[in-house]
Amino acid sequence: MSLFNVFSITASGMSAQSTRLNTTASNIANADSVSSSVDEVYRARHPVFAAAMQNAADGQDSSVGVQVLGIVESNKPLNVEYSPEHPMADKEGYIYKPNVNVIEEMTNMISASRSYQTNVQLAESAKNMLNKTLQLGQR
Repeated sequence: MSLFNVFSITASGMSAQSTRLNTTASNIANADSVSSSVDEVYRARHPVFAAAMQNAADGQDSSVGVQVLGIVESNKPLNVEYSPEHPMADKEGYIYKPNVNVIEEMTNMISASRSYQTNVQLAESAKNMLNKTLQLGQR
């Protein structure tokens, strides 16, 4: 693998972690929303990642990046609360809240942020190595 492949790999990692950060931020922003219907309540969303192989055919050097396959809704049960006085309550007096666990989402956000930063540092290290290699030829 050449040093130039590091840039495409870290770029795909940063893009994937950016998607993860945005999805997590959306979950946190909607954590306190309320609905009067099970069908309309916000459900936690999570990105699905996969390894993306490039140039693996023909026996060439292969590089692996990260690909976002999509974003799926969580199938965890919704939070149902009996609150007949709430303006959003349904006929039976229930309100429906998202299945978002804010503590889990904050943990995901910290993890995604650190992963993003790691990819930035890897790209910076590769850039420094390439610069040092070019400087060798100047002497």
